[in-house]
Amino acid sequence: MQMTLADILAARKAIDGKVVRTPLLPSGFLTEKTGVPFHMKMESLQPTGAFKLRGATNAARNVPFETTTLTCCSTGNHGRGVAHAARQLGLKAVVCMSSLVPQTKIDAIRALGAQVRITGNSQDDALEECRQLSLGPGIREISPFDGPHVIAGQGTVGLEILEDLPDVATLLVPLSGGGLAAGVALAAKSINPSIKVIGVTMDRGAAMDASIKAGHPVEVTEVASLADSLGGGIGLDNKLSFSMCRDLLDAIVLVTEEDIYRAMQVLYFEERLVAEGAAVVGIAACLSGKLADLTGPVATIITGRTVDMIQFTEVIGGRDIVLGDKLLKGAPYAP
Repeated sequence: MQMTLADILAARKAIDGKVVRTPLLPSGFLTEKTGVPFHMKMESLQPTGAFKLRGATNAARNVPFETTTLTCCSTGNHGRGVAHAARQLGLKAVVCMSSLVPQTKIDAIRALGAQVRITGNSQDDALEECRQLSLGPGIREISPFDGPHVIAGQGTVGLEILEDLPDVATLLVPLSGGGLAAGVALAAKSINPSIKVIGVTMDRGAAMDASIKAGHPVEVTEVASLADSLGGGIGLDNKLSFSMCRDLLDAIVLVTEEDIYRAMQVLYFEERLVAEGAAVVGIAACLSGKLADLTGPVATIITGRTVDMIQFTEVIGGRDIVLGDKLLKGAPYAP
């Protein structure tokens, strides 16, 4: 199917009053560092702690009447959004997750009344479990990134940025399965085709980047990362987000774990904001010099705050962190 701006405008009506219209905050520190006006879209202020509530809510409000249960696979934030939306509608929720998901995200989903199923060691394993579940009567799967209602819901972030900052020239969007990037890029370029939309992701296990380079969806090895929300594949049978990201993104930038570590520190010490690793990849790309010739004003999306606080305090304290097979050497923050 071909999605249009009308889908995103319809999503805004569907989720109005059910999600927060988050603020777009200027950053003096990042403006000074980048040399252009720099703004942050604070999706970390959503009730569930992440932007995923938008797509989950829009999708949940468009399921067939006979639906009794919502199911999804998730690295954490989508599952929490689906659980929240299901509770609002009086539906059950079953969230399928891999063993790589931090316990803090599992606990947050269970706190919303959803059942959690831990399956395998990758997002692909969790997806297979979810799809088997969705074959049952009254059970509806909500994709974390590849459903039209999910993409349209995430696209409302782009609408709000353009309303609050009409002259924005560059959007830096965290990139995983591509639902957010596809929706934001569609919204932004439908309103102003000259806006640059850049996807940013980690340099290990970046499924969308690998797929676009290959020319088709491919599988990747999922590894532990500070940006755990960006992990997982895009699905070999991807229907929407792959082609939309391929066609609408102007570039994809990869950042290292060291870059992400530094950006988490910057956001905390300079802006007094708590954010998960996936939320700061846009900042990481700028501070690491991977986006040297930025055209401003710039906006990035602080996608979520559902971080493991033990790990977060290690980052803030400048301590070493073990990420699967990788020892990440820490360092105290210095401006």
